[in-house]
Amino acid sequence: MRVPSRRTGPQLGLPVASATPARRVARGVARRPAPPATPDLAAYRAAVAELLIEVGALAEPESTGARQVLLDERLREPAIAAVLDATPQGIIGARETLLLEMARYRPNPRSSAADLTALIRIYLLSRIDVLWWRDAPTFMTDAEVNASADLVDLEWLRRRDLLRFRYQQQPGTLVGRGVRAVGRRLLPEARPHTAGLKFRRARREVIGLLNDIGREFDRITPPGTPPLWVTSLVRSAEHQHQLRRLGYAAMVPSGHCLGYAVDVELAWFERFGARDALAGLLLARQRAGEVNVVDEGQAWHLCLAPAAGLRFRRSYEAEMGV
Repeated sequence: MRVPSRRTGPQLGLPVASATPARRVARGVARRPAPPATPDLAAYRAAVAELLIEVGALAEPESTGARQVLLDERLREPAIAAVLDATPQGIIGARETLLLEMARYRPNPRSSAADLTALIRIYLLSRIDVLWWRDAPTFMTDAEVNASADLVDLEWLRRRDLLRFRYQQQPGTLVGRGVRAVGRRLLPEARPHTAGLKFRRARREVIGLLNDIGREFDRITPPGTPPLWVTSLVRSAEHQHQLRRLGYAAMVPSGHCLGYAVDVELAWFERFGARDALAGLLLARQRAGEVNVVDEGQAWHLCLAPAAGLRFRRSYEAEMGV
């Protein structure tokens, strides 16, 4: 199947004469390198949305070749290439990783990627996280997460009523898992259907962000609506690869392994008539440049923007009196 090109105007690789006169540089004066341009994230998200529509039209197994041709062409378009090329992998590495993710993809109940289109959406939009935090160190092991001075214990804050969101921790024993299973059978809708946090730790600025979202969510929803529910926070690269082996759509590199990404429950709030309000709130925060948002179905993935990090760090310190 031949995929038509949407490009118009001069093609890449062809010389184009400029109508702007060249600026004369004084002899002996070194030309200063131009600062790197900041990719247009709104244009990137729009281009990804358009790409996903085209990918959805090539969903049949016999369209594998056509999908690859489509991706090869679209990933080189300026709006997408500018973001991918600014990540540590570069555009070539991002393309190869995406093709490998597609090749190994198998639908399963654990994965937030219900189909290949969802997988591509999750991968491409999560590259914004990697672009933003490309210089941040990765938590490689579980021990690094537990020992990091950059993370604080949520349970200590929860017991002092300093959190405006809820979470549950993964049970660490067979008995604990049994108790959790019994509770789900007796009260199946009392809590979101999620495994819970492996690490109940988070960065201070991320806690500030979640508290701020939690307060706004409480203001705009009807009385009796449960608080914001967080399903995932910081992860180690070790844990991320374990999730991949279990069939989850856990991308690498990931903002979770840098400590700046979180997942918040969406689907469970439908029964309280609050899902759309929460979705609108999160998208408004994205438009304001505070977060990157990735729709992963039951839960939505958020990553704190570097430009908003200092403000939410100060918000946390003000709330905690530090």
